[in-house]
Amino acid sequence: MASLIVARFAHLCRRRGRWATAALAFVAFMACMVLAMPAQALAQGSVSNSAIASFQPEGLPASERRIELPFRWDHEFPGRGGTARYRIELPPGAGANGEPQALVLSGTGNQARVSLNGVVIAQLGTLGDPGHDAAKASHLLRIPAVLLRASQPNELLVEASMQRQRGGGLGVVRYGPETAMEAVQVAQRRWRHTSSVVYAVSLLLMGGLAAGLWWRQRDVLYGCFSLAALSGVIRNLDRAWVDVPVPWPLWGALVAIGYACHIALIARFVLLVLGRNPPWLVRTIQATLGTAVVLAAASFALSRPVLWTIGLTLLELAAAVCLPVVVREAFGSRRRIAWVLMGAGSLAVMAGAHDLLAVRAGLFGGAEFTLTSHAIFFFVLILAGLVVERYSGLVADYRVLNAELSQRVAEREQQLRAAFETLRTQQEEQVVLLERQRIMREIHDGVGSQLVGLLNLVTQRDARTDVLTEHVQQALDEMRMAVDSLQPMHDDLPTMLATLRYRLQPRLDAAGIALDWDVVELPPIAAFNAQASLQLQRILLEAFTNVLKHARATRIALLASWQDGPSPKVRIELRDNGSGMRSGEAPAAAGRGIANMHARADAIGAALQIGGGREGGTAVVLEWPGAQGKA
Repeated sequence: MASLIVARFAHLCRRRGRWATAALAFVAFMACMVLAMPAQALAQGSVSNSAIASFQPEGLPASERRIELPFRWDHEFPGRGGTARYRIELPPGAGANGEPQALVLSGTGNQARVSLNGVVIAQLGTLGDPGHDAAKASHLLRIPAVLLRASQPNELLVEASMQRQRGGGLGVVRYGPETAMEAVQVAQRRWRHTSSVVYAVSLLLMGGLAAGLWWRQRDVLYGCFSLAALSGVIRNLDRAWVDVPVPWPLWGALVAIGYACHIALIARFVLLVLGRNPPWLVRTIQATLGTAVVLAAASFALSRPVLWTIGLTLLELAAAVCLPVVVREAFGSRRRIAWVLMGAGSLAVMAGAHDLLAVRAGLFGGAEFTLTSHAIFFFVLILAGLVVERYSGLVADYRVLNAELSQRVAEREQQLRAAFETLRTQQEEQVVLLERQRIMREIHDGVGSQLVGLLNLVTQRDARTDVLTEHVQQALDEMRMAVDSLQPMHDDLPTMLATLRYRLQPRLDAAGIALDWDVVELPPIAAFNAQASLQLQRILLEAFTNVLKHARATRIALLASWQDGPSPKVRIELRDNGSGMRSGEAPAAAGRGIANMHARADAIGAALQIGGGREGGTAVVLEWPGAQGKA
């Protein structure tokens, strides 16, 4: 049968993964801890299981008799304090080879004084002073060799004072070599003191973590466990804290109330984890908790231990009622957490029954140590596993979301890239189309109009050769300017002016006109483009043509400069020494050519002035505001 159970549990571990494995490991640890204590106690030194005791309980007559150890004062005199004297005989001699001897008292009165052969060897608190509780600790008492009798038994006397409902008495007395007793005392201290400190710290940390999670998420599960853990801290501290500043029995009532909250809230936590909250069961837990708290307070206030025993019984029954719900969920849903909670809940219910029947009631031979705190600690591990599992789930969900988001972003980027390429292609096509339209317009308005005028002259019988030549020359100039406007100038105004000079120089040389060229270094102009270049060339060409046709000049000067200031601008000045208008005098009759020059200047945002020069002749001044571009 046992082998069948082990095989079944191993199969469960393989199916349920790390949760079941963790449960098996913890159960094995608990079993080893429980079994290690008796085995070690029997293996080390001699054990005294009886004593002659003299009792003086409050409100009752004194008595003396032989008792069996361990002895619990509260079992014999419930709700009463008092004093006791225990006489125990120890074997004679100082041990083999004179090895030092020692005693281990696993539990004493709340305050005790220990004497060997009439000599005090230990003072555990002050008799009658409730500020110290020696019953919580295991005590190692080293015995001076001079006190031991070699030929007759040694008499050990333990005088103890007890406070009501405080768990005083006398545990089993172990006697033997000092090294062996030290090992026994270390094991007992680890089981009772160290484990309680570890549990208290763990509950405090996990309770704080759960409280923080509840504060951020408002999840009832975390809030319930936080209250359960923090209420359990006080009981575990009580098991290891021998000098409590809170007076007794107030401290006892606080410990009992905290323990009731701890057990009831753990049961509620289990239901929240499973997501199973039958209203009748929730109300049962709430009613049990309220009743247990009232019974705990009344028990210590009225010195009636039976009231707290009833409260513990109700808590145990409430936990037992919750267990079938957990078992049904485990076998019904086959969730890993349900199987883990079933194991932990079964362990906690059995530990609670052991503490209630064997430790508190003293049935089945009684027991010295409680197991509930060890079993309840497994729920701390469960919460840690839940937090890790939920966090891992969130991380996995975030990774999936990030992957989906990255995929969507990549798709959107691809769509945007395709849309951008389409837009860029459309823009390039539009630019090409606009440039074609501009070229067509320039050819139509410039070369085309010149060719039409030339065609009209050719059809006339009396057409003059010089007039035809002039029209042909103008048509060529228009065509050359259109071609020059297509060349990449890179915002370079001096290059455009140099190209115009190259085109006009043969005509100036043929007319015997000298050209003075004064173009300083100019910065790049942001507004300089093909359209602006063509307009500037036409304005200057018209000005040069007027000089060639009308001015009878022998010299022309072209000056170009950049003028800084609040409104930086380019200044281009063309002046001749011909028979032009005087300085400041406007043209007498502005022909179509001059009107076109003004129109072209307005088209590029420039200001054009035509008038007499300072030294005679005509001066054409063009000022073109424009921001300086990148070099």
